[in-house]
Amino acid sequence: MAEGEDAISTVDKLREKGYSVTSITPIFGQLLKMSYPRAFVPAFVTTKADFYIQESVPTGESINGWTQMISVTGRRDLATKPDATPKAFLNALAGGFKVACPSSYSVTLLSENKLNGYDAAVAVVSCGVSPTTAGKTSETALIAVIKGQTDVYTVQWAERAAPSNIPMQIDVGKWQDRFKTLSPIKLCPIVPGEKAPYPSCVGGEKSAT
Repeated sequence: MAEGEDAISTVDKLREKGYSVTSITPIFGQLLKMSYPRAFVPAFVTTKADFYIQESVPTGESINGWTQMISVTGRRDLATKPDATPKAFLNALAGGFKVACPSSYSVTLLSENKLNGYDAAVAVVSCGVSPTTAGKTSETALIAVIKGQTDVYTVQWAERAAPSNIPMQIDVGKWQDRFKTLSPIKLCPIVPGEKAPYPSCVGGEKSAT
């Protein structure tokens, strides 16, 4: 078994003992904490000027060939703009789906509640025929947008499945469960000099980072 798979096995054993596995990442002005789903591994990360993205896929898959992907993004200083609400940013992301697949597009808003005190919006967006796979699959994504102190963050969980020429019915219960799997999603201040595992951002729950 490969080293990465050994690590996944260890993490899953910790889950079975009641630990929640979390990821805490410094992204521009804040730390972003989230729960990490079973058997996902980081596949790509980059920061370009005012944009950060990290992508994770199930073990054995890649960013060029995946069935599911979890993405974390950050846009520096976007939260300082007066019209940069989570709902507006979410609508912009959903609009990209609609342009890509106007005849098979669907969207369901799940929540506009705050996440740990920060304004947020959560929705599920779907393309029955995904142009990113030349129409060979559909693509549905849970998108959570959080407005931080100065930056805007997203946590996304995308899934590819069989294509559909008409809008797909969104299974709200399934995607609410996936949102719970990613939770708690939390933004924390960056403490000068503090290093991973960033104890100031770790809550009272049992965790393995």
